Amino acid sequence: MPIRKIAFCAAAMIVAATNFADARPDTRKMTCAQTQALIQSHHAAVLSTGANTYDRYVRQFGNECDAPYVPMVDYVPASDGRCMVYRCEEPAPMVPD
Repeated sequence: MPIRKIAFCAAAMIVAATNFADARPDTRKMTCAQTQALIQSHHAAVLSTGANTYDRYVRQFGNECDAPYVPMVDYVPASDGRCMVYRCEEPAPMVPD
């Protein structure tokens, strides 16, 4: 009986570990419209954009960015080309000429 419990726990840990590895959506496997809809529906999302790259993307209008950061345009790869999205960045200072 204890061997069954150990085997069950080991199997559960393996399943959990493999599910967490795929938890971050990959923009390269989605169309631009799907990527933008995902961000809009969740207000913000951490998305993979390459084999070892990811970032947090947000809606254009919302309060997902902490001050002084604001949503700024960025482009990510999508299955149908480049896709315009927004991520939080600190705006460049306005320097008078």
